Amino acid sequence: MRAYLIDELNSTDMQRLLSCLETKTVKASLEDMYWLEIPKNLLSTEQREHAAQCGPFVCSLETGPNWLKVELLTRGRGKLRCSCIAYAGREQRDWILDQIDAMLTELDIPV
Repeated sequence: MRAYLIDELNSTDMQRLLSCLETKTVKASLEDMYWLEIPKNLLSTEQREHAAQCGPFVCSLETGPNWLKVELLTRGRGKLRCSCIAYAGREQRDWILDQIDAMLTELDIPV
């Protein structure tokens, strides 16, 4: 799996990050998981074609006691398996990382 990992966060920064994730993302049904919704204009042609049955499209954010892992996989929340599920392309990947970096900057969390 391709992922972006931020680790060695102190407990105060981790709590602030969790609060930010609660407001800026969608809480997944699994504990410690969040969904970051990908904007429609960044979806691939196939993902746009599958939006009604497979969307919304997201990347998953998993948290631990002192880390955040961002999966660089664009998946549809409406279906577990489909050909439209793919690793984030350059534009999607850049947008995802920009969102995470913006959260960390907003919270003044050095990485």
